[in-house]
Amino acid sequence: MQEVAASGGFKTSQELVPNLGVSSAAQWAMFTVLNVNVDEVPYVLVDYPEIEELDLYLVDPQGIRHLISAGQARPFSDGAQSSPSFSTRLDIPFGGTAQVFIRAKGDKQLQLPVYVISRSEESTIAMNRSLFIGGYIGLMLVMILYNLFVFTSTKDSSYIYYVVALIFSLFTQLSFTGYLGYYLFSDVPWIKQHASLILTAFTAVSSNLFMDRFIHARKHVRHFTRVLYTFFALMGVGVLLDLVGMRVQAYGLMQLLSMALALYTLAVAIISYRQGERSAKFFLIAWCIFLTGIVVFVAKDWGLVPYNDFTKYMMTIGSSVEVVLLSLGLADRINVLRREKDRSQAEALRTAQEKATLIREQNAVLEMKVAERTHALQESNDHLKQTQSQLVSAEKMASLGQLTAGIAHEINNPINYISSSIPPLKRDLGELKEVLEAYREASKGQAALAPVHALEQRIGVEDTVREVEEILLALEHGAARTSEIVRGLRTFSRLDEDDLKEADINECLRSTVVVLGPQFRDGVRVVYDLQDLPQVECYPGKLNQLFMNLLNNAAHAVKKRHGSTGGEVRIATRLHNGAVQVAVGDNGTGMDDQVMSHLFEPFYTTKEVGEGTGLGLSIAKGIIDKHHGQVEVHSELGTGTTFTINLPLAQPRQLAKSA
Repeated sequence: MQEVAASGGFKTSQELVPNLGVSSAAQWAMFTVLNVNVDEVPYVLVDYPEIEELDLYLVDPQGIRHLISAGQARPFSDGAQSSPSFSTRLDIPFGGTAQVFIRAKGDKQLQLPVYVISRSEESTIAMNRSLFIGGYIGLMLVMILYNLFVFTSTKDSSYIYYVVALIFSLFTQLSFTGYLGYYLFSDVPWIKQHASLILTAFTAVSSNLFMDRFIHARKHVRHFTRVLYTFFALMGVGVLLDLVGMRVQAYGLMQLLSMALALYTLAVAIISYRQGERSAKFFLIAWCIFLTGIVVFVAKDWGLVPYNDFTKYMMTIGSSVEVVLLSLGLADRINVLRREKDRSQAEALRTAQEKATLIREQNAVLEMKVAERTHALQESNDHLKQTQSQLVSAEKMASLGQLTAGIAHEINNPINYISSSIPPLKRDLGELKEVLEAYREASKGQAALAPVHALEQRIGVEDTVREVEEILLALEHGAARTSEIVRGLRTFSRLDEDDLKEADINECLRSTVVVLGPQFRDGVRVVYDLQDLPQVECYPGKLNQLFMNLLNNAAHAVKKRHGSTGGEVRIATRLHNGAVQVAVGDNGTGMDDQVMSHLFEPFYTTKEVGEGTGLGLSIAKGIIDKHHGQVEVHSELGTGTTFTINLPLAQPRQLAKSA
């Protein structure tokens, strides 16, 4: 203090209320007091509650006296504050002169409204301020309780959002005026320092969330939610900066964001009003008044308008007017809802009367049509059952037709092979006969042997014998192939097996592949992975029909994807958990989820018209159910499909009989 008093570096302020800006450094002010009042001792009043560190010194002929050590960053001191502002007595005798030095420090906007007044004037100022703030608190509490009551009646979420916004707005204004710290947190400096900035952020968030529901902002303004949450995130950054000690930067960022958000809110209200939102009219008027208060308040901080009681409390005044107007808007909202409810009730009553008349007129018609529709439905049901039976028979006939085509194709080749081998066999046999005849003639006399030997060499008996052996071998292979096809057809058809019998599943699969030979010969490779299996109690003919449907679908899928090369069908069997597991997989087109959801429905098919009836997999599912088995399907579009079937080794006796 002695160094400051002796420095002489003070400059005369041209402003009635010095505006010291935003700085984390301590600021000093000095003025001289001459006591000309014989009746009262002068008091000095620093009417700016948001100073964080305030020290007052009195310098007179008796020396330097420290009068006040107070501020938001310090615990409460009775001698320094009898109200949210700072005041103290100046012990200067009548006619005496003294110098007052003020050290003020704050990380927010810092102004020094200093008054030298009497004790009675100081009390009058404190009382007027308390009356004003008390009226504001009373108004806010009335609005809070009123809107809580309306919310309990209407259950409209707009009111509860408004109540939250009112509470934060009330605490924010009390923080700015110093009443929050003075009465509630006088001994908690940390809260007094950070309350105004944090509460400003919460007020902005709650107010804009209320606006969204009050004027349906997101319905009228594109990207409203995204922009709003961006502002909220930036305000969160400001709060974080304030908490980590970067308070000057936090204060500047929050002032900038507050102004930008206020202007954006104004633009949103204008857009909503222009799009016919009735509630936006009240919000627009209220927000314009509150925005005016914000502008004047900030302009006062920036030194654009003078510091006085009006500008000091302009935000509080604007907040009060805004609260009243928004409450009127919410009340108007109730009237609108009531009118809409009355209109909807009248419309509902009229509609109900019309419906009652219509019901009376149609009751007789409906009673008459019920019998007609019941009869028609019965006929349709009978027709549907008949059609379903016909379609199942058609599917069976299609399978039999395919079976016949396979037989004709498979047997035709071996027969042609045998037929084409017969003429050379006859020729060779004739030549051998000619040689034998020649040997007979030669045996009558030795002189004839020479021509016989010449004839043998000319004909080439050794080659002829070898050719005969090859032809006979071809005939043997053709006959074996014919026998294999016939045996496969017999195994597949099982025409004589309508009851439960034990069968070799591997043999059933091989015979089915034989029957479907034309399908697999052209560009489809069959890969077997068949393990040794016990005999399975089943309906062999029905299992062959099941395997035929699955293998036929697999061949169609791989040809559709790969064409004439690259297609592969995998057939695997194994014993798994006491049951026989059969897997038929392919690398075909695969299926998407929509096709999978309709997979076993009758008449559903993805094939072209004429290529299938849509009953193949439905019949297959019925055969699996008849054998008390399960089927799992795994398919990936563009990769392939695998059907995995689990069949029990034995069928339950009672269920098998009933089936």
